[in-house]
Amino acid sequence: MGETPFTVVIPARYASTRLPGKPLLEIVGRPMLQHVYERSLQSGARQVIIATDDPRIAEAANDFNATVCMTSAAHTSGTERLAEVVESQGWDDEDIIVNVQGDEPLIPPALIKQVANGLASNAAAVVATLAYPIQSGEEGSDPNIVKVVLDKHGYALYFSRAFIPCHRDGPMLENSSVALRHIGLYAYRAGFLKHYRQLQPSPLESIEKLEQLRVLWHGMKIHVGIATEMPGHGVDTREDLARVNQLLTDSR
Repeated sequence: MGETPFTVVIPARYASTRLPGKPLLEIVGRPMLQHVYERSLQSGARQVIIATDDPRIAEAANDFNATVCMTSAAHTSGTERLAEVVESQGWDDEDIIVNVQGDEPLIPPALIKQVANGLASNAAAVVATLAYPIQSGEEGSDPNIVKVVLDKHGYALYFSRAFIPCHRDGPMLENSSVALRHIGLYAYRAGFLKHYRQLQPSPLESIEKLEQLRVLWHGMKIHVGIATEMPGHGVDTREDLARVNQLLTDSR
């Protein structure tokens, strides 16, 4: 398959309940956001944009020569922030936009390219994402780890914080082709993002606190590829930050 042209947008906000100012926290001498930006550039994206509503993040991004798009402070999700960027940039409906979260300083560039290719290869999907086989019962039972089940064509049937599928007659399924951990990396068609804010939130989304369920609720398809490698460690807590610092220090 040929190269898929795509753009990366990194939504970044300063406010974080557990780690205020998270995108600007330092990892081996550089802001976390800079690590995410540089890995996104390595993916082969034709453009990488940081979308933020905070001048402190914009100033830091300008310091490492990133492209910045200022957005509204009223957005309730990164997807809404992406939608504003799409509208402001005037991209074509078929353009592919990859949402890379600003707290993933170890995101493998290959996964960014994979999710873009996944959307380009599946015309029926409006969104593409990735998953990886669950490795342990602890992962399966952790509500902070989102699970997904697929149909035979690789389209999502459902996402949940509960372990799915439930193995009625035995222990949790591990390292199987059906017990999958969702990776929060998304590719969208620009036309879908223009339409997204018109979609009403769904009851399932409200219960599970999973925004992607809005897409399924409205009858649209999400393609889920099996990640070619394990995603890097994300940063949600001070402990995560220390771990990533150590990993990058050791890799030097």
